Amino acid sequence: MGIKNYLVCCFSLFGCMVFAQQERSGQVTAEETNMPIPGANVVIKGTNKGVVTDFDGNYSIEAESQDTLVFSYVGFLTQEILAGNRNTINVNLVESAEALSEVVVVGYGSQKREDITGAVGVINAAETFEERPNNDLGSLIQGQAAGVQVLKSSGKPSAGFNIRVRGTSSITAGSDPLYVIDGVPTTDTRSLNPSDIESISILKDASSAAIYGAQGANGVVLITTKQGKSEKAKFQFDSYVGVAQVWKTLEVLNAEQYRDLMTELGYNTQWDQYQENTDWQDKVFRDALSHNYQLSVSGKNNGTQYYISGGYLSQEGAVRSAEMERFSFKTNLSKEVNDWLKIGTNINYTHYSDVDVTDNAAVNQGGVLLGVLATPPNIGVYNEDGTFTSNPFQDWENPISSTDGAERGYKNQRLLGNIYTEVDFLKNFTFKTNFGIDYNADRYDYFLDPFRTSYGRALNGSSQYNTNINNYFIWDNTLTYKNTFGDHKIEGLVGSVFQKNRWEYSNIERRNFASAEITTPGAGSEIVGASAGKSEKTNASFISRVNYDYKNRYLLTANFRADGSSNFGPNNKWGYFPSFSAGWRISSESFLENADAISELKLRAGWGIVGNDNVGSYAYLARVGSGGNYPIGGQTMPGTYPATIANNDLKWEESEQTNIGIDLGLYDGKIKFSVDAYKKRNYDLLFSVPIPTGTGFGDAIQNVGEVENKGLEFQLNTVNYTTEDFSWSTSANLSFNRNKAINLVGKTIATGSVASRGNISLVKEGEPLGKFYGYVWGGVDPQTGNVYYIDQDGESTFEPTADDRRYIGDPNPDFIYSLGNNFTYKEFGLDIFLQGSQGNDIFNASRLQMESMIDSKNQLASVLNRWRQPGDITDIPRVNTESSTNNSRLSNRYVEDGSYLRFKAITFSYSFKENTLDKLHLEALKFYLTGENLITITDYSGFDPQVNAFGADNLVQGVDFGTYPQTRNVIFGMNVRF
Repeated sequence: MGIKNYLVCCFSLFGCMVFAQQERSGQVTAEETNMPIPGANVVIKGTNKGVVTDFDGNYSIEAESQDTLVFSYVGFLTQEILAGNRNTINVNLVESAEALSEVVVVGYGSQKREDITGAVGVINAAETFEERPNNDLGSLIQGQAAGVQVLKSSGKPSAGFNIRVRGTSSITAGSDPLYVIDGVPTTDTRSLNPSDIESISILKDASSAAIYGAQGANGVVLITTKQGKSEKAKFQFDSYVGVAQVWKTLEVLNAEQYRDLMTELGYNTQWDQYQENTDWQDKVFRDALSHNYQLSVSGKNNGTQYYISGGYLSQEGAVRSAEMERFSFKTNLSKEVNDWLKIGTNINYTHYSDVDVTDNAAVNQGGVLLGVLATPPNIGVYNEDGTFTSNPFQDWENPISSTDGAERGYKNQRLLGNIYTEVDFLKNFTFKTNFGIDYNADRYDYFLDPFRTSYGRALNGSSQYNTNINNYFIWDNTLTYKNTFGDHKIEGLVGSVFQKNRWEYSNIERRNFASAEITTPGAGSEIVGASAGKSEKTNASFISRVNYDYKNRYLLTANFRADGSSNFGPNNKWGYFPSFSAGWRISSESFLENADAISELKLRAGWGIVGNDNVGSYAYLARVGSGGNYPIGGQTMPGTYPATIANNDLKWEESEQTNIGIDLGLYDGKIKFSVDAYKKRNYDLLFSVPIPTGTGFGDAIQNVGEVENKGLEFQLNTVNYTTEDFSWSTSANLSFNRNKAINLVGKTIATGSVASRGNISLVKEGEPLGKFYGYVWGGVDPQTGNVYYIDQDGESTFEPTADDRRYIGDPNPDFIYSLGNNFTYKEFGLDIFLQGSQGNDIFNASRLQMESMIDSKNQLASVLNRWRQPGDITDIPRVNTESSTNNSRLSNRYVEDGSYLRFKAITFSYSFKENTLDKLHLEALKFYLTGENLITITDYSGFDPQVNAFGADNLVQGVDFGTYPQTRNVIFGMNVRF
């Protein structure tokens, strides 16, 4: 080849090389808003070579003509573009709702769902909360996630709720999960407005919750509130009005039947003075009105992201005088100052108030629900002088006295929020500092005038004023590293967390009021009680996490947290909580590349240890008690005494958890199925055990108990049918949990005092927590009308001993489940959500009291079938003129099947067409009609099967003793966006 031709070839080759390696640049924007997307990934397909767009969405990368550029960003559909001969390549990414939903918030960060290796339940708030009454977060999330059980002690508007994630994990310490709202941990969600929630992630196993260390043993509920998403400011107005009702009443004796019963009991009075026939259920139960308004504006413009909302909710209770009111204001604001600095804040202010009614209590203790059943119908509401009427034979006033007889009110003001800064540096590092606060101040006012009620007259009036202030602070600092090396993707996090909680309280009660004009305690002449106190708790923690991904197939996550707490002894100030989890995305393997039906198949496994420090402050200290007064020199002098013995070895409860799960997706995600199997072993439980009396104490708190939970969870989501006009999708979950006490150092625990007849629950080793313990009912003797019981030898007896008691029921369900179906046809929508519990027992203590016939309380109509003369065959015993409880002992007669299937929510909606919206200058307009608890299928004979009279008590569940029932709600609402 001549030199000329050689040079021509070289220059040609050089020119091709220069052209092939030319710089490609452009801008990545969002198609909907045309706004730049900072932080978008631009990668040459098949390599680890890539760049990230700057603050203005610009990028620059060297690529050959045959290279394919892959553009991606969280929440948008990925695009692939051949480089070719173009120097400038601008890309509009399309927002994907599906992609957005796949991003899951986890502790101190977020992950794509496909990368998660732990057990995490996700609730999309927009789908769950938008068309339902949103005063109660617990009712809204019930049935939405497998393995999550919502326990409600009452259906009244002011009632809170308790969540059990994979069963009850403790004996004496708390078993509720930790709630984290926008990065700020809390224990109270009553004042949170569900309309502001974007999503909820529930960390169910140790491999996902270990990042929260000593606070994660009961699971963690991460609540993320809404953020602005579009360049154009979007306004949203939501409103509804609703009516709530008690969905079931119970039949009691009328006036004539009550008079016959009293005569048979030997109670006599001048009956001509009591000629009423009052239906107390009709007097106390009511159609309760609720209304809600929510206005918000959100957007994202020039690096500023904002969401601002205000809400108002007012709800009456279906039981007379019960009510609640909430004003809420929310501001979420963030600003990308430049391509390496971001600042932001999330602030929520709530003013909450309610009026409570007493339930889960006997009629002589002011229990309203038992009052409507037990109050004789023969009396009216008021005496001639305006005072409340009483039972003709005992000084128990009618239930209107309990609802209307006293002025009472609870008010709470709460400021919860944080401020944070994120700094990107050294290309792959992000530092974030976050300071959060939860300031909670509440007060309770009570005034009982000296005239209207018998109790008020006995006290000459009473006024109480209680205040509580809770200040919580958190400061956390984290450093995150993300990078990709060929087939290896790694993310690391280290950080520190400092927390402090301080409580203050005060209360005063005064009596002897001259009039009802001045209701504050200062008008009373006698101080009955006054007290004040303070306590605090501090925590210091160090956290770390590593996520590793190899070839998008093999996933590994490791967490470690070290926690120090002021609650525990100097010998165990620090606890260490590790976890490990791994995932294998089998669907990415070559041997499944031709399995077109399988869109996802992932195997997950995890192990970890988490803790529970939810005990009282200063638990390890030798505390001093007050009130040990001494007579000295003829005067009573104040004194103190040793109240508890010190335990310098005291530490948190620990929970070792193992989880194995499988995620399966079929037909491009139209079918998604997950199954998890888990085992939780909670040990070193805080438990009061006997100690030698030579110490001067009878018992002391030690780390000795052990409880186990194990179970299975199933979650299914399907897209059943989709056309241009019609769609049908289904969601379902099913959860099994088995609980038992493993080690109680040989002790048994009897608890749950019911109707003055002793304790209904007994906990012992090898048995589930909360099982009912009592006598075995044999029947009613036809000759005497007395109840006989079955003793331990299987023999009948009228006088069983305490040793004849045995387990008679189990409030723990065999399984809990839910089923939802969503239908759309053109502009119409229908959503049907069912929720249920199967195999749980209820101890109906209300029926025990309302069929006992031992005093002057009215009774259920079932006592009309009582034994009256020898030879009568019945299961209702005789009246008991001796006021003996022998015929109404705690027995399996009052244990009922508490299983139920509830149509939790049915919603019918209509969304207006686009041409109509254009004329109205609106983006969206929807009207809906929702019914909650419309139908309940159950064999339970009480007001409602969803009962829990003892609230958050770990050892007593499923007892009904005048519990305020869940109500049937019908609401009409609308959603407007413009």
